[in-house]
Amino acid sequence: MDIEAVDSAPVQPFRRVFLRQRWEDLVFLHWPVLPEVVAPLLPTGTRPDTVDGLSYVGLIGFRMVGLGLGYGPGVPYFGSFWETNVRLYSVDGTGRRAVVFRSLDASRLVPVLVARATLGLPYMWSAMRLERDGDRLSYRCRRRWPGPAGTTSRMEVRVGEPLADPTPLEHFVTARWGLHTRSYGRTRHLPNWHPRWPLHRAELLHLDDGLITAAGLPPPLDSPASVLYSPGVPVRFGPPVALP
Repeated sequence: MDIEAVDSAPVQPFRRVFLRQRWEDLVFLHWPVLPEVVAPLLPTGTRPDTVDGLSYVGLIGFRMVGLGLGYGPGVPYFGSFWETNVRLYSVDGTGRRAVVFRSLDASRLVPVLVARATLGLPYMWSAMRLERDGDRLSYRCRRRWPGPAGTTSRMEVRVGEPLADPTPLEHFVTARWGLHTRSYGRTRHLPNWHPRWPLHRAELLHLDDGLITAAGLPPPLDSPASVLYSPGVPVRFGPPVALP
């Protein structure tokens, strides 16, 4: 593994800002998976990224805030919503490490339709909410469309102390400045930039999830290898670039 230093974020690799947003109240759950299991699920031109010979499946819940184009203001109402995604980890032929989303459940229908049509991202429309009780957070999701309708997920965590020195695994699953997606017959890399994550350790108190298997992945058999929380970061996306 050769990614940016733990104590820094990379220089923003693009000049024109395509999208702007903020991610808040994130919980990251991750399980190891053999690279050959996830390789068929990745876009053409990419392969599983690994750490110590394993790749990872992530289940991430958070709130999207102030989604907007360029440096303009966030879109009122439609630009803020809850999201839960299932993601994998990829690297392309130029060495760009990224995430690949198997599903992205969001609580606003319009952003779901736009992202599916323009970027080919597998967004789903779902009913979602976050309940907070002190240091305990509960994320709930129930899929509406396109399906499988009725798929649910519930994650409850207790937020712990700030994390000053992430392990190689914790860095691997969070230090990602781009995504790979397949749209209109081409694999594309969509770069993003955000400052270094402010991370906290977290304890998983409850998990009842159907999103991972609905995304075509085997169900986790053990407790997650990593459970993290972040209060959030501002994020910018650059224009998508087609792979050679």
